[in-house]
Amino acid sequence: MQVVIYSQVFKETDREHVQEFFDLLADENFSTYVYGPYLEQIRPHIRFKRDVGVFESHLDFRIKKFDMLITLGGDGTILSAILMIKDSQIPVLGINLGRLGFLARVEKAKMADALRQLARGRFETEKRDMLYLESNLPVFGDTPYGLNDFTLLKRDTSSMITIHTYINGAYLNSYWADGIIVSTPTGSTGYSLSCGGPIIFPGSGNFVVTPVAPHNLNVRPIVISDDAVISFQIEGRADNFLSTLDSRFETVTAVHELAVRKNDFGIHLVKLPDITFMDTLRGKLNWGEDRRNH
Repeated sequence: MQVVIYSQVFKETDREHVQEFFDLLADENFSTYVYGPYLEQIRPHIRFKRDVGVFESHLDFRIKKFDMLITLGGDGTILSAILMIKDSQIPVLGINLGRLGFLARVEKAKMADALRQLARGRFETEKRDMLYLESNLPVFGDTPYGLNDFTLLKRDTSSMITIHTYINGAYLNSYWADGIIVSTPTGSTGYSLSCGGPIIFPGSGNFVVTPVAPHNLNVRPIVISDDAVISFQIEGRADNFLSTLDSRFETVTAVHELAVRKNDFGIHLVKLPDITFMDTLRGKLNWGEDRRNH
């Protein structure tokens, strides 16, 4: 199996786990390619049992047939990786070296078992839909899509803003708030959840529209079909507003005409037999545990 290893930053505190990871890849006879900037970071610290190749960009997918991309880090690392994967449809597995991870499901303690299962083909993939941002002015370069969410927010300490919101051209509401979040099911466990939004199971075919600190207390998150197009007009005392796609951000103005729809392609996450979405929910949110006497 030919795999690409992607990460952004090497931390000395992760050295032991990263060394173990590359030892396991060699032991299981993976053909390994490492993202170039990350490889340069780890060369002084990691001993390789087998030679590794270099992966530079999305263009490499056109040259070689890679079977999988494995990320080392947390959910943010996966969100960064999808910008490089683009529409290649390569499956992604996340090894969680961070703390809270809903996408990077494989914890450090289960890394060896996960790689053994991969080497033996004991895995499935599940498609995760993404959202796409349309704009009358250029924003987010050639990757105006995200896996988790899109937001419109006020800047800094400015007063709340008004976001006139439409679904398929029909007026929904004017949100007087600090901002608004449009989340995919994958992103429903992120920023939207912290603002009171519901958890949506993967594959549900929905968007969640969640206001951020709304002025009207009767305004609540709503769930709509991801076949819909959600468009916005922004008003506020400030001239500039903040727009985000996952962990990226850009400044927009009232002149920007913005709309969110489902992206033309999604990504495929690797599913291992003993790690389900419900297992992840219980593990990350401590559901089913009575911690009163801990």
